[in-house]
Amino acid sequence: MPKPVTVKDYMSAHLISFDPDMDILTAIGQLIEKRISGAPVVDKQGNLVGMLSEKDCMRVALQASYHGEVGGTVREYMDNQVHTVSADASIPDVAAMFLAQPFRRYPVIHDNRLVGQISRRDVLRALEVLW
Repeated sequence: MPKPVTVKDYMSAHLISFDPDMDILTAIGQLIEKRISGAPVVDKQGNLVGMLSEKDCMRVALQASYHGEVGGTVREYMDNQVHTVSADASIPDVAAMFLAQPFRRYPVIHDNRLVGQISRRDVLRALEVLW
């Protein structure tokens, strides 16, 4: 019987992450520079406190165009209702989660700590093994 394919086998462990008190324009610059569509937000103790996506950053652009105000902190724009997956979750289960939700990535948690991130593309790579 083949070994179950799990999230920890295909997740990205080297992540760009943001501090909630970081300047939002700096965070946007990093998203653009690194060509990523979002990143986890982690406090000084390493706890996952949110996610910042390109979509969240669109509010910065709207605020600037409507109110002439640019800036703020990541905390002001991040989504603090984060959906996570366990490092031991099966790839087929995570594929089903991606089908049911609009998310492009999920933070991966082990022992209540952020250990990585899994994206739709990571799941597709993993599914090659199952074919």
